[in-house]
Amino acid sequence: MEKEDVAYRQKVIGQYKPDVERLIRYLPWLEEKAGSAGDLSTNYEGSGIKGHSITFPVYDGTLMSFVKEVQNTGLVDRNYPYIYSRYGIRSVRDELTAISHADIKAMDVLKGILSKYILGGMTKGRMWTEAVSNGVFLHIVRKMKENIEFWDRPIIQ
Repeated sequence: MEKEDVAYRQKVIGQYKPDVERLIRYLPWLEEKAGSAGDLSTNYEGSGIKGHSITFPVYDGTLMSFVKEVQNTGLVDRNYPYIYSRYGIRSVRDELTAISHADIKAMDVLKGILSKYILGGMTKGRMWTEAVSNGVFLHIVRKMKENIEFWDRPIIQ
């Protein structure tokens, strides 16, 4: 039984560590921006666009880099609704509780919550700014890093 657990943990670490290493460089920025959504996007109204067209949001460059980085990893799961139904996640409070309780065996929960915001933001851009301001992105990246470092050696930022 113990051998199977060790093998499973090593498999999970091998699967997630390269992707988490790519995301931890955003931790200082996520920490700085947690709690403040106001400066993450603005509405473009230049060139008199407001008079004959609709305004559109322009997002913070670092936020867009983070989103693109996540999209280029294996951390986006289009089946994330199954995670939400399996674990009864219905609100941001439930998400933050699930994140705080996720261990190495529950990395799929972290991946599912991350996927909801990354994929949802493709059609509802405010989801990206919400995930930064309410700390969901920050807590997910921190927890993934913490889980990997607990069972493997520390990841250098």
